[in-house]
Amino acid sequence: MPKSREEIQELLSKELYKRAIKDKIITINDDCSVIQYNCYNKTKRRLQNPEEFVQSAAFLKLVYDYEYPPENISINESVQIGSDTKEADILVYNGSHSKILIVVECKEDQINERQFQVAVDQAFSYAHAKAARYVWVTSGIKDEYFEITSAAPVARKAISDIPKRDGNVNRFKYTKGGLEPTEGTQSELVKKFKSAHDALWGGGALAPTTAFDELDKLIFCKIWDERWRENNPKSKGEPFDFQIINYADDEDNKKAKVELEKRVRELYEQGRKKDSEVFKDDIKLDKHKIYTVVQYLQDINLSKTNLDAKGVAFQSFMGDFFRGDFGQFFTPKPIVEFMVKAIGIDRNWKVLDTSCGSGGFLLQALKYVRDEADDIYGKNEIGSATWKNYWHEFAEKHLYGIEINEQISRVAKMNMIIHDDGHTNIVTNDGLKNNYSIEIENRNLCFQDGTFDLIMTNPPFGSSVKADEVGYYKEYELFEKNLGITEIKDRIADDNNKNKWRTSQNTEVLFLERCYRYLNEENGYLAIVIPDGILTNSTSQYVRDWLIEHFRILAVVSLPQHTFAHVKAGVKSSVLFLKKHPKELTQKFEKTLTDIKAKVREEKGLDKDQRAERMLELYKKEVFEYSKDYEVLMFEVENIGYDATGKSISGNELPEVAQQIHEFIAQNN
Repeated sequence: MPKSREEIQELLSKELYKRAIKDKIITINDDCSVIQYNCYNKTKRRLQNPEEFVQSAAFLKLVYDYEYPPENISINESVQIGSDTKEADILVYNGSHSKILIVVECKEDQINERQFQVAVDQAFSYAHAKAARYVWVTSGIKDEYFEITSAAPVARKAISDIPKRDGNVNRFKYTKGGLEPTEGTQSELVKKFKSAHDALWGGGALAPTTAFDELDKLIFCKIWDERWRENNPKSKGEPFDFQIINYADDEDNKKAKVELEKRVRELYEQGRKKDSEVFKDDIKLDKHKIYTVVQYLQDINLSKTNLDAKGVAFQSFMGDFFRGDFGQFFTPKPIVEFMVKAIGIDRNWKVLDTSCGSGGFLLQALKYVRDEADDIYGKNEIGSATWKNYWHEFAEKHLYGIEINEQISRVAKMNMIIHDDGHTNIVTNDGLKNNYSIEIENRNLCFQDGTFDLIMTNPPFGSSVKADEVGYYKEYELFEKNLGITEIKDRIADDNNKNKWRTSQNTEVLFLERCYRYLNEENGYLAIVIPDGILTNSTSQYVRDWLIEHFRILAVVSLPQHTFAHVKAGVKSSVLFLKKHPKELTQKFEKTLTDIKAKVREEKGLDKDQRAERMLELYKKEVFEYSKDYEVLMFEVENIGYDATGKSISGNELPEVAQQIHEFIAQNN
C-alpha cells in the first residue's frame, strides 16, 4: 500500500533523514514526493513506494554507520540474470568501481517469512551475477547477512553483519557496555512484534494465542539480557546472549541455532529464579523458531526505548490477538483513563485490581505517577535516578493485581515488565478467594485484608458462583439470605444452618464485598464498574442496602449501552466511586437495622409490603442522623469518546466528569 503524505513527513522528520538532507546525501523535492539519491548513479525514486522507506534507510546506514562513500553506492542498477534484466536495489562498489562488494535487497516491512526467503534467493542471484562478496537482505524489521564463500557453485554462510568500509566481519554484533542495540520507535516495535508472532504462528503451526505466549517468553528473555547491569554487571564486555552468534564452518547455522537456544533457555531460567510467578511453563519453541524471533528482536533495545512507545506498542499488538477471544479481559482505555483521573493516585498508596485482566488499571495508575514525576522534575531531569526512583518504587512496591486466567495474567505481567517492573505483584488466582489462600498458593504475603488504599476494577459480569462448588461462600455476607432493609427476618448466626445461605451469587456482587475487605478504613477508595442491574433491579435491593452500610457513595456514572460492545460485552453498566466506612460506623448501621426489625415485628396488623415500608421509614430516620450532608454526584454520560465499534469520536464527556469527581473527592476527604 502506498505511503501517505503523513507517513512520508514522519519519515523525513527523523534525525537520520534531517542529517542526510543537510549533508546533501539525499535531496527531497518541494512536495516531498520524490527522493534523489546523490550517489554513484544519481537515482530518483518516488517516496510513496513502501519499499522506498526501507531502501532509503539502508542507503543512509551504509553511508553513516558503515562509512561507505555515496559515490561508491548505486541505487536500482540493472543486473543481467541470464536472458533477463533485473534491478538490484543497492550495490556497493569498491573504491575503483572495479568490484561489487555488497548486494542489498530491500523489501517492504509487511512481508512474511516466506516472502523474505524469496528475497534472499533473489539477492543471491544478483550477487552471483555481479560476483559480490556480501549480501544484506532487509525489510527494515528483519535483517539477514551473508558472505559468499564460493562463486561456482555459489556457497554462502550467515554472518552477524556486513563489514564496515575496510573492516572485518565479527562473529557477533553487540557487546555489553560496547556496541549495544539502539532504542526503537513505537511503529517499529508493533511491526517487529507482529512479524515475529506471524513467523511463530506460521499459518497454523501454532495457535495464535500459543504463539503469543511463546513470543511473550522470548520478549522476557530479551529484556532480562538487556538488564545485565543489574543482573550480572561482571559480564561487561561479553557478547549479549539474545543475538545471533556465528561459528566457523557452521553448515546451515546448525551450531549457531543450537548455541542460541541454549543461551535463551538459560536467560529464561535466570529470570524465573527471581520471579517464579512470571512464567511457570517452559519455552516450547524449537531452535529454529527461537532463531527466527531473535532475528526480529536482536537489533532493538527494549529497555532503552521510550516507556510510552513500547507500552503502547505492546498494548496495540496484544489487543489485536486477544480482544477477539478474550475481550472481557480488556477495559477500554478511555474508561480506564477516566476512572484513574477521577479518583487520582497518590504514589504512597497501595493499589489493587482484584480482576486485573491485562493490567490496564495498574498501568494507568503507573502512568499517572510517572507523569507527576515529569511535572516535578522537568525536562532536564527526566531519565535521572531521582526521577526514576519517584515512580519506580511505586511500580515495584505499590501496584498489585489478581487475575484468574493464567494466559491473561501472563499478559499483565509482561505489560508491567515492558513498562519497567511491578510484575512481581501480579498473581494468577481467583480474586474471590480470601487473602490467606492467595498467600499460600502464590507465596505472596502482600495481599492482606485492610491494607489497600485504592482498588480499581472491572470484575467479570454475568456469571455466578455456586455454593456447592466453592469452599469460600460462607466468608461472604452477600451469600446470606436475610439481608437488606426490607427483610423482616434477622440474619442467621449459625453458619451451618442451610437456611442461612443462597445457593448461588453473582460474581460482580461478591467482588464488591471482596474489595471491601481488602480496603483499609482510613482512606479506602473503590472505583468499580458494575452492571446497572445492581442499581435498578428490585431483586438487588439488599445489595444496595449492603453498600450503604459499608461505603460512603461518592459518585455514580452511568455509561452508554455500547461502552463494552466492541470487547464482546453488551451489558449496560455504571461506574461507582466509593469510600469505605470505618468499621464502627458500619456496625452502627447494622445494629440500627437489627433493632428496627425487632421493633417492626412487634407491630401487629402489618402485611409484608407495609412492614417493608415501615422499616424503611424508621431506618431513614435513624441513619440520616449520623450521615448528614450526604451528597452523591450523579452523571449520565452519552459520549465516551468512541462508538460501538471502538472507533474514536469527538466530544468525549468523560474528562470533564472526571475533573468534577476528582474535585468532589478532594473536598470530602
